[in-house]
Amino acid sequence: MLAAREPHQRPKSAKLLAIDSEGRITHHRRSALVGLLRPGDLVIANDAATIPASLAGIHLPTRAPIELRLAGRPSLRPDDVRRFSAVVFGPGDWRIRTEDRALPPVLSRGDRLILGPLAATVEAALGHPRFVLVTFDGSTDAIWAGIARHGRPIQYAHLRQALEPWDSWTSIANRPAAFEPPSAGFALDWQILADLRAKRIGFATLTHAAGISSTGDDALDARLPFDEPYVIPPRTVAAIGRAKAEGGRVIAIGTTVVRALEHAAGRGALRAGEGIATGRIGPATPLRIVDAILSGVHEAGTSHFELLRAFAAADILEAADHALNALGYRTHEFGDSIFLEKSRRRADPVLAGSAPAASGFLSRRK
Repeated sequence: MLAAREPHQRPKSAKLLAIDSEGRITHHRRSALVGLLRPGDLVIANDAATIPASLAGIHLPTRAPIELRLAGRPSLRPDDVRRFSAVVFGPGDWRIRTEDRALPPVLSRGDRLILGPLAATVEAALGHPRFVLVTFDGSTDAIWAGIARHGRPIQYAHLRQALEPWDSWTSIANRPAAFEPPSAGFALDWQILADLRAKRIGFATLTHAAGISSTGDDALDARLPFDEPYVIPPRTVAAIGRAKAEGGRVIAIGTTVVRALEHAAGRGALRAGEGIATGRIGPATPLRIVDAILSGVHEAGTSHFELLRAFAAADILEAADHALNALGYRTHEFGDSIFLEKSRRRADPVLAGSAPAASGFLSRRK
């Protein structure tokens, strides 16, 4: 497979590999997604807009240059913006792969950080010297304004050019919540939404703070995904209830939608409102709400790929691996897509997080 190197959200060349509930594989253009759905199905997408979460600045005690990547916050309330978890890097720019970035200076509680118009204090280390809790100075409005003026989208070294803010927003972007794009949603455009309605397929949204995809450190990457807040509107819960009652399927656009819905349903009936998704979804996770997923092409070893293993057994994903490689599917945020129905036979009876096979699609992203 090839890395998608251009930040085009819906390229004409985009491909879609589909795996049905029997494990059969077919190939399509991504614009044919609606043809894989049935009247009565319900499509749910993440409407989070992407925060410009990369903040360049100075570690004041040493005067060393740093990059602070915002990675989490306590909730999605607009005024809950003073405290963030963040991953910190040393000097370097977006052309350097994340795992090759220089380390930051030693970060200690109380250290001051100057980030353009913003100032912040390191409040605590979060189990790793580069993963910290920071508190910003100033009012809610000043913090949002500083992030908007000074922040940049988190960048990817495999791209030919730097991302602009609009490159990281989906067509349905609403409140600023994601730290990296909920990129499965790049497959949606207004024509597809119109086609859904014409075919009597429902559409609903939730908001989930899609987190960062890589920290550059194996030990810290093993903790991904971090805890992520979400909000599920009452109308979305009602739409799910109607679809299920009428025999329709719930189709998640992206792993973040699966994570929010399955977490919210993990303690009983699905409820609307706020929550914080914790833990990983993997092959031992029963899927209570979601019946199929549209996702990007993910490599094994990532939390995104582990989530796909909740839908299908390893041999099915291994067959998909060969097909993806044979036809040159593109990986990463602006790449091609897969559509995966929940298998009729149970996923592998192993613990979530266990090591999958390693080849091609099933090899760890670098």
